[in-house]
Amino acid sequence: MTKRKMFLRMITSSLLRRRSRMLIALLSIGIGATILAGLVTIYVDVPRQMRAQFRSYGANMLLLPADDAILDRERLAGALSAIPADELVGAAPYRYVRLDMTSRQQSFTSAATDFDEITKTSPYFSVEGTYPTESRQVLVGREIADTIGVKVGSSMELTYQPSAISGGKTPEASRTAGASLSGSAEGFGGGVVYVTATLDDDAKLASITVDASTQTPEYGGLVPEDDAFLGQFIGLSLPIAKGDVDAVTGATVTSQAVMEALNTATETVGQAQPKTVHFTVTGILTTGGEEEGYVFMSLSDMENMTGSDRLDVAELSVSASVEQLEAYANAISDGTPGITARLVKRVAKSEASVLEKLTALVFLVTLVVLLLTMICVSTTMMAVVSERRREIGLRKALGASDGSIRVEFLGEGLFLGLLGGVMGGILGFVFAQVVSINVFGSSITFQPLLLPAAILVSMTIAALSCLMPIRRAVAIDPAIVLKGE
Repeated sequence: MTKRKMFLRMITSSLLRRRSRMLIALLSIGIGATILAGLVTIYVDVPRQMRAQFRSYGANMLLLPADDAILDRERLAGALSAIPADELVGAAPYRYVRLDMTSRQQSFTSAATDFDEITKTSPYFSVEGTYPTESRQVLVGREIADTIGVKVGSSMELTYQPSAISGGKTPEASRTAGASLSGSAEGFGGGVVYVTATLDDDAKLASITVDASTQTPEYGGLVPEDDAFLGQFIGLSLPIAKGDVDAVTGATVTSQAVMEALNTATETVGQAQPKTVHFTVTGILTTGGEEEGYVFMSLSDMENMTGSDRLDVAELSVSASVEQLEAYANAISDGTPGITARLVKRVAKSEASVLEKLTALVFLVTLVVLLLTMICVSTTMMAVVSERRREIGLRKALGASDGSIRVEFLGEGLFLGLLGGVMGGILGFVFAQVVSINVFGSSITFQPLLLPAAILVSMTIAALSCLMPIRRAVAIDPAIVLKGE
């Protein structure tokens, strides 16, 4: 029989003779390895799980036009190419335009977007009904729906009033002799009041026309027909002070909006005609936030109404760490002219903070588990040394060296560590899978290095746990033991 076979037989027979104690040591190592392997698996996979969970809280990056540049779909596509496709969860472009509902004397902020992308970047949106899928369909915020009394299936008539094209002139520079001016201001109830005017040869008001169709018919709606009120403006120079004109009785807010619109009016070098479109409400949006005050429509519908495909902002949901997000934002800002990328810091920082705390928790729990495993195994092996005290003394009296005793006890510990590591590595993955499904609602992927790592750590812990018992075994004096003391 070879020395190796003899050594293995000695170890296995020693373990079998003390099955109850060795079973306790094996269970200690196995449980420790299970928890350790499970926590490590969760820790390795949890950043992906957490990033997926955080995406339900909304976008974590914004793309905005830089300086005076115009953000359009072509530039947006160029910016998105800087982000790997497997990390880009969604990219929802937005354009915000003020639209009128003249039948209700109301003005609303309309947000044009891509509804396929908005479901990815804002999965927290709660919709009663469905998202728009066809042309001339809208999603109405709960606040607006309650205000005007629309429901799923209702019809909305929305009007777009084009702003004057000023050619870049300021209101002051537009007040030249013979100029045609156009402006707007918010009136009663948030409705927009539109004003057009012309200046005479002395740069004073020669004529004025008011569109107050969004105001209440019995008060503000009468302002355009009040010749006495409008006549007060003729012959005045801009800007108009509050004391220069008396407001219409009962329509003070609308009257002030007319004055404000004139004071901010710019020269009209091109003026498109208002456009009215009938829409069908397919859903009512509830978010608990400012989105409830918007009317959402498709980008193609907005382009049809306004004649422009420009965008105001794009919201991105990216599954990446804060460091990666910052790198992507810098790459977009530096590599895409006319676009500035910014992080939504409240989302990104929250994600980083949670992951840091989770890392600290996993490290602390792992340390405690390893320490408890070492104490349990060491205590068990100390008891085994005490039981085998006479055996060890006899072997030393017959000439066994301290080295052979060390190797035997260390071999027993490593064998237990091997068995416990194999058991813990397998059960650890099962443990991590159960936790992931119950906490995150998704499964995890098996890590190929999990089993060998669990075995290596378990054998190391077992070896360290045997150091004190081995030292005590080597210190046994055969003369004292054989005398029965």
